[in-house]
Amino acid sequence: MALPRLTHLQFLAVAHLLKGPARGRALRDALRDGGVRQSGPAFYQFMAGLEDAAFVEGWYEQQVVEGQIIRERHYRIVAGGRRAWQESRAFYTAAFAGVPRGLARGGARGA
Repeated sequence: MALPRLTHLQFLAVAHLLKGPARGRALRDALRDGGVRQSGPAFYQFMAGLEDAAFVEGWYEQQVVEGQIIRERHYRIVAGGRRAWQESRAFYTAAFAGVPRGLARGGARGA
């Protein structure tokens, strides 16, 4: 079986988008809640890479807030991202098949 096309971080971002389109800020917050720390510019550069790879699609939405025009980036998963996520999931499911549950979750440390 070939190595997955998604890194662990890409897998997390694409998995979040499986739930539906998301604002960039909300997606970044969800990744932060999962322990991922990225600056704003690093996050949007990361997402641009997912767009270039044809895993996600991004667009801007504009709104007026207290007289100020705000442009906010939104993302959705596309077919290539869905396929890459499924392939990655299948890879790791197969890779950990037969591994005792505690070890697959980081158990038996220091043994």
